[in-house]
Amino acid sequence: MAKNNNQNTHLALFKGKRIRRTIFQKEWWFSVVDVIQILLDQSDNLKARKYWNKLAQRLKDEGSEVVTNCHQLKLLAPDGKMRETDCANTEGMFRIVQSIPSPKAEPLKRWLAKVGYERIQEIEDPELASKRTKMLYKLKGYPEDWIEKRMRGIAIREELTDEWKKRGAETNRDYKILTAEISEATFGVKPNEYKKLKGLKRHNLRDHMDDFELILTMLGERTTTEIHRTKNTKGVPRLKDDARVGGSVAGSARKQIERKIGRSIVSENNFLNNNKQKKIKPK
Repeated sequence: MAKNNNQNTHLALFKGKRIRRTIFQKEWWFSVVDVIQILLDQSDNLKARKYWNKLAQRLKDEGSEVVTNCHQLKLLAPDGKMRETDCANTEGMFRIVQSIPSPKAEPLKRWLAKVGYERIQEIEDPELASKRTKMLYKLKGYPEDWIEKRMRGIAIREELTDEWKKRGAETNRDYKILTAEISEATFGVKPNEYKKLKGLKRHNLRDHMDDFELILTMLGERTTTEIHRTKNTKGVPRLKDDARVGGSVAGSARKQIERKIGRSIVSENNFLNNNKQKKIKPK
């Protein structure tokens, strides 16, 4: 379970009852015990905690990933201290509520739909998430043709990470290691080195790639996905080998392109900044 020291915590009210929540990974996460306490109409959270322990075990036995996707985040406890508490995001909480027989379940789901309106919509219609992402990129000044490549890249990336998850990658560190293998084989630099080259800090590297960089990234990741499936690879060490091979395919393409165009594709150029500068007309 991930841990969070985020002090950006809030109280939300459902029919006068408090539900602690916090912003984590750019979305709302709610206290599971607080929600269960309301559903069970209890005056304290002791029984709610016991109920959650039993429910969590039952969900695990049923193969549900709801409990796995919960995180222990720091929320303000009744004693005034910040204590780690089981939390679920809007999607996870929606599913937990569905697992508890209570006359308050439907009103609470409607409340969740209100406080996490966009996220609930995206659960029921994933295409909305794609549309919103496109709109955000457009508002930031990206051209339509770049946005289409970026969205395709996101889909290819998700397909790859799904394969990694099924084949033994379990932690964020595993994903970072595998991603670094593809990047180094494709561009000759790891993602953190690439970000330094472009002068980026907390920014998303791919949001600052040009067409060639996005296309080569997609080529490396899509090739890696297909290699995993063809070889039925299992375990991080072997996935790492596949990632290196998939990245080298894109790396070979990069070198051929560079020989033809007479310049390096790997550069400190920042696509978004360069695109904005091109739009500025000289006086």
